[in-house]
Amino acid sequence: MSQVDTMIERAALISVMGTSFLVPFIGSALNLALPSLGQEFHTSALLLSWAVASFLLAAAAFLLPFGRLADIIGRKKVFLSGLIFFSLVSFLCGLAKSVEWIIVFRTLQGIAAAMIFCTSMAILTSVYPANRRGKAFGLSVASTYIGLSTGPVLGGWMCHNLGWRSIFYFIAIMSFIIWIYASTRLKGEWREAEGEKFDMTGSLLYVFGLTAFLYGMSSVSTSISSRYVAFMGLVLIILFVRYELRQVHPLIELRLFVNNIAFAFSNLATMINYSATFAIGFLMSLYLQVVIGYSSQAAGMVLLSQPVVMALFSPLAGALSDRVDSRKVASLGMALSTVGILLFVFLGLKTPLFLIVGNLALIGLGFALFSSPNTNAIMDLVQPRYYGTASSTLSTMRMVGQALSMALVTLLMSIFIADSQLSNVDPSLLMKSIHMTFILYSILCFLGVFFSLAGGNIKLTEGNVQGAQ
Repeated sequence: MSQVDTMIERAALISVMGTSFLVPFIGSALNLALPSLGQEFHTSALLLSWAVASFLLAAAAFLLPFGRLADIIGRKKVFLSGLIFFSLVSFLCGLAKSVEWIIVFRTLQGIAAAMIFCTSMAILTSVYPANRRGKAFGLSVASTYIGLSTGPVLGGWMCHNLGWRSIFYFIAIMSFIIWIYASTRLKGEWREAEGEKFDMTGSLLYVFGLTAFLYGMSSVSTSISSRYVAFMGLVLIILFVRYELRQVHPLIELRLFVNNIAFAFSNLATMINYSATFAIGFLMSLYLQVVIGYSSQAAGMVLLSQPVVMALFSPLAGALSDRVDSRKVASLGMALSTVGILLFVFLGLKTPLFLIVGNLALIGLGFALFSSPNTNAIMDLVQPRYYGTASSTLSTMRMVGQALSMALVTLLMSIFIADSQLSNVDPSLLMKSIHMTFILYSILCFLGVFFSLAGGNIKLTEGNVQGAQ
């Protein structure tokens, strides 16, 4: 391998690791800042949940269109555009004067994140050979969990001492620095679908359909019209699928799912895993600060155990997936997460702190064993011209899972605590919504184990190659 190739690999890895750190950092830090944000704007827990959910809805809706666009015009171009846009909108979040403006800017931040997510894994896949790809993915995932780890600690400290706005300003500055580095060091461009037509009609059907469906599902208990919005979204998604099957250059190559069962089930397992685990940080932040009465700093230290274990074990899990069947490693990880989530069903006002920390660590270990091997499996199953599509599909599954996770939380909170302000909420009602959420999460995660196992042989075979073409 030439020195130029080595430099390109290093630049790609550092750039992707940087963005893999920033996006989860803002998510975990914001979870700790929500009670402070709620006090300043005198808003309800239900409305605060939209500060998280709006980001996820936007990211999920725009991942596939931007992933396809990146395959056509260049992955680095979309990646860099997303980075500078993310920096700008993060700064605007820090200037927001109401929770409604926070939701608007978080929506734009989600669109920028989609541009980053849909290209990051595709860029790594493009520059790293298959025999070293798992390790690169593992380091990227480790950066994600380092972001999750430092979010509660650094974010909690910043919120407590500098105010919640400082978190967004920090993200804006760091994003700009990474943009400068990637612009100057990441050489080359990757666009295997150059010259193909961009599917604008399919993109519009997909964006409006997925947004309407997820929004309607999360608001169904607070608005009668939401069920019609969800139904309309479902109709648009069905129309999107029918339209895509007739296109020469579709937004997403559905044959990847039809002819490649391992690819389909691995993606479905990803969505289920994130549906069952993403909102744990949000729920535990409310439990520790609102129910127990911890400060944001103290709560951050407790929540640290889960992402620290993720960060420590993700590179090992990624390297392991280069040598053994990734399906088995990923399925074991999801099984461990199921056990940890089930234990939180019994969370109470007097649950010992060491049990909470230990259980968060168990869930973190399960997630680490699942994520890197599952990513390696999915990217191993497609041809280079579909790397952008596969990367954006995987990220979409993650984001849709995260959006569904928050939609479930929002739905249950609207049932149990309605629009009560966070400072006045009844702790017993909040605990009921937390318990019910963990019950449903544990069922979801248990089902996900079987979908992960059903993926079959995850190594790229000649039959898979033909099926993906």
